[in-house]
Amino acid sequence: MKLIIAVIKPFKLEEVREALTALGVQGLMVSEVKGYGRQSGHTEIYRGAEYVVNFVPKVRLELVVPDAIAAQAVETIAATSKTGKIGDGKIFVLSVEQALRVRTGETGDDAL
Repeated sequence: MKLIIAVIKPFKLEEVREALTALGVQGLMVSEVKGYGRQSGHTEIYRGAEYVVNFVPKVRLELVVPDAIAAQAVETIAATSKTGKIGDGKIFVLSVEQALRVRTGETGDDAL
């Protein structure tokens, strides 16, 4: 099993969710986060005053998928969330040793 953590632009969330559902992903966690990467924030003008926004709003997706569809899930997230502009996000893939569905006691891929 693989844990996929993706940080994407907020307006791409629904499109990515629909694409992952079509792929067969049955669940994911979503968190609103703020951060910066190479862009180091940006400047905005509000009521005539310029100010620096150090942390850019993003959405963090976390999903655990079987090894068999992990590469497809990463490709789907990347293709669906891409705008071609700075700040499109990042995707991280980690191995998961064990999963347990609390309600039924199922483990491994069955718990997903």
